[in-house]
Amino acid sequence: MLIHSIETFDVAVPLTKPFKTALRTVTTAYSVYVKVTTSEGLIGYGEAPPTHVITGESMDSIRYAINEIIAPSLIGLNLLESERIFQKLNASLVRNTSAKAAVDMAIYDLLARQSALPLFQFLGGYQSKLETDFTVSINEPKEMADDAVRYINEGFNVLKVKVGIGNIKDDIARIYAIRERVGNEPKLRLDANQGWNAKEAVRAIQSMEDAGLEIEFVEQPVPAHDIEGLKYVTDRTYTPIMADESVFSVNDAKRVLEMRAADLINIKLMKSGGIYNAIKINTLAEASGVACMVGSMIETKIGITAAAHFAASHQNIQYYDFDAPLMLAKDLVVGGVVYERSKMRFSQEPGLGILRVEKG
Repeated sequence: MLIHSIETFDVAVPLTKPFKTALRTVTTAYSVYVKVTTSEGLIGYGEAPPTHVITGESMDSIRYAINEIIAPSLIGLNLLESERIFQKLNASLVRNTSAKAAVDMAIYDLLARQSALPLFQFLGGYQSKLETDFTVSINEPKEMADDAVRYINEGFNVLKVKVGIGNIKDDIARIYAIRERVGNEPKLRLDANQGWNAKEAVRAIQSMEDAGLEIEFVEQPVPAHDIEGLKYVTDRTYTPIMADESVFSVNDAKRVLEMRAADLINIKLMKSGGIYNAIKINTLAEASGVACMVGSMIETKIGITAAAHFAASHQNIQYYDFDAPLMLAKDLVVGGVVYERSKMRFSQEPGLGILRVEKG
């Protein structure tokens, strides 16, 4: 079974509400879709969104990397020699992790389809259902509290609250406003997206601890490169600290784990370059006694479905951030993961379970 062709096409889907973080504001989800076809006509799908401020990739760079560099190195290879395929994929060029991830997930889709198994079962089959959080974008405290109440009423029990714009008093006021409206029962996890320095982070987190705001964990409080600062925060707060942008590769994870710089790690396929490397990061974290979350960029259902299948296949992955498709004005994908409010389940269709993809 040989890789016969690798094709790309662009999609763009408006969001129902602007998505604001400390790094950027998004109003439209752009992605490059990948279609890999075998010599027997089997099709696998993948996705790569451009996330300039995190991965450094654009639509143009993703297309070029896939069509001009990755595809020529993989076409003609035997799908049954998957280790060779993944080695060639990762050696084809440096960085460009989202472009690699799109092809990686399409290859995994094909491997599971050929085995007549849903991908999560092909990868290990630990569980068949997940529960995602929903993200509250950065705005004024009242608007964030209004949004939080709406998401709770829509059936979400865990909220991921974006912070990191303005000063730390502004961020604390945002959390106070949300807690006053939703009460203490819903779980709140914070994501600063590198928006604080180490001392600001400690002050903000300790203030929230003293106020009893009950934060589940804080994600990437400091700049990605500042591993010493990340450790400084982890060592001085009771609230668990999660590394996100600080961990792209296995080597990044190794450094964070050896320094005990974080309590948790957020794995994203668009950072790791796909499932192949994400498995390695999770295995390393599990060996170090560190649990993981699997999250995403602003992606449509192809990328999220691949990430969810990976997350469901490993016991050490205990947190899930897969709300991006719920923010979109329309769905271009028939099949894939199924949402029932915050709950996510997988079909028994093989691979990613994607039946058809529309061009948007």
